[in-house]
Amino acid sequence: MNGTNLFKIAFKALANNKMRAFLTMLGIIIGVASVIAMLAIGQGSKRSIQKQISEMGSNMIMIHPGAEMRGGVRQDPSAMQTLKLENYETLRNECMFLSAISPNVSSSGQLIAGSNNYPSSVTGVSIDYLKIRQLKVEEGEMFTENDIRTAAKVCVIGKTIVDNLFPDGGDPIGRVIRCNKIPLRVVGVLESKGYNSMGMDQDDVVLAPYSTVMKRLLAQTYLSGIFASALTENMTEEAVDEISTILRREHKLKTTDNDDFTIRTQQELSSMLNTTTDLMTTLLACIAGISLLVGGIGIMNIMYVSVTERTREIGLRMSVGARGIDILSQFLIESILISITGGLIGVLLGCGASILIKTIAHWPVFIQPWSVLVSFAVCTLTGVFFGWYPAKKAADLDPIEALRYE
Repeated sequence: MNGTNLFKIAFKALANNKMRAFLTMLGIIIGVASVIAMLAIGQGSKRSIQKQISEMGSNMIMIHPGAEMRGGVRQDPSAMQTLKLENYETLRNECMFLSAISPNVSSSGQLIAGSNNYPSSVTGVSIDYLKIRQLKVEEGEMFTENDIRTAAKVCVIGKTIVDNLFPDGGDPIGRVIRCNKIPLRVVGVLESKGYNSMGMDQDDVVLAPYSTVMKRLLAQTYLSGIFASALTENMTEEAVDEISTILRREHKLKTTDNDDFTIRTQQELSSMLNTTTDLMTTLLACIAGISLLVGGIGIMNIMYVSVTERTREIGLRMSVGARGIDILSQFLIESILISITGGLIGVLLGCGASILIKTIAHWPVFIQPWSVLVSFAVCTLTGVFFGWYPAKKAADLDPIEALRYE
């Protein structure tokens, strides 16, 4: 019996039981659609995180005082005062692998402008901070090196601060906001960056000269941290080693002493978030893949029913010369047709669902071609795997016994 006849018989058998064939396909359809949608959401989240980290500065390096926390042990308060302004100046002058560096100090409090107030914080930085965090001044200008030297009471603010302190829509440039009773004149407004991947509002920011925050707001001589940017992303490790060497020398640490500072990079953050996202994507895909397994079991079940119903037909075909391989091929083609048809519908449904999620829920979604191909290949293999045993059982029937079957 040639392949064309086998396909015709398989199509006819499925056409005679349209509803049963569709219900059998349903498990495959739901499984394939779920896998594609889940992988699309996972990959979309991963790309969104990578984009947000890139916008924050993919080669950014963060230096914090105190050794790395181990076992949740609270550190001595003095350990959090190990970074000094002198350390920043030494790093700025000696580091060869850094393109920009800025000290970081922060003072939280209630910001007041006229009759409006808003809880936030004032961050003391240098001019290089804009380059490190990839920020741009949209209106006005950035404070100057002279402002830093004189500890001038000036600041640059984000859109969220503008909206909350100056809701009248007027020009904030030149107006004064107060933090802990210290007046700060607004000299610039930053370009809006929105929320990052961790849900933090990047526009809720007030930047002032670090000297102003240290002397006028905090009255302290130590830094909360130091932000830096490597020359290129590939030079980040060399920059970290260089920073570590200089700080250990400045802090007079012995070879056996642990670091009294902690260095973090965006690459570490990116790697950690990507690992978490990949794990969640795999988990979601596995859960969705259970539907494929259920669909495969449904194919096996319905093929068993089909073999039982058509036992006499099988006996008749064998008695007129059909071989076991012909019977095996016939039932195997039926199961593969069910799985492939279900797979095609599932692919269309999965892609459509992904687009719908992106349009309605505004979730980051990205459909990768390999996920569609893998889902379709798996559903085809499912048809072969779960259709083989019932087809083999049909091929092994004894023609005489099959003709006697009631």
